Amino acid sequence: MSQNRRSKTGLIAAVVIAVAVVDQAVKQIMLAVLTEGEPHHVIGDWFRFNLLFNPGAAFSIGGEGSTWLFTTIQLAFVLGVAIAAPRIDNTGQALGLALIAGGALGNFADRIFRDPGFWFGHVVDYISVGSFAVFNIADAAITCGVVIFIGAMLIAERRAENE
Repeated sequence: MSQNRRSKTGLIAAVVIAVAVVDQAVKQIMLAVLTEGEPHHVIGDWFRFNLLFNPGAAFSIGGEGSTWLFTTIQLAFVLGVAIAAPRIDNTGQALGLALIAGGALGNFADRIFRDPGFWFGHVVDYISVGSFAVFNIADAAITCGVVIFIGAMLIAERRAENE
């Protein structure tokens, strides 16, 4: 394994673990200080912390009956990134995939360890901005990761065309 690829594998592992740990730590804090259904306004009514337990898809946008499917997809994605990591040599793509996998791992931990039980646990969401859905750090990491990954792919494609 080349030094460049080894460093990307380390970057991926570090980001995945950091995102998942920070996500779970902040969720524990929010569980300790917030009460479900009682929003805490931070910037007027525009930004608030609002605790809820999400059985469905990211950003609380549905899929309540498919918790098992989201859990399976999250696990498959994290394992897929772990397997692919040694072959990723683009820093932007590595960072994007690591953010997605870290967010998936953070939410996967909720699905495994939270009520109502193993593989069907509800994800802790608490960030509420405007009229947008309630989400968490893991969801934000996934979203940022997708943007970074797509951007890195487009840049790499453009560079390949210009060579």
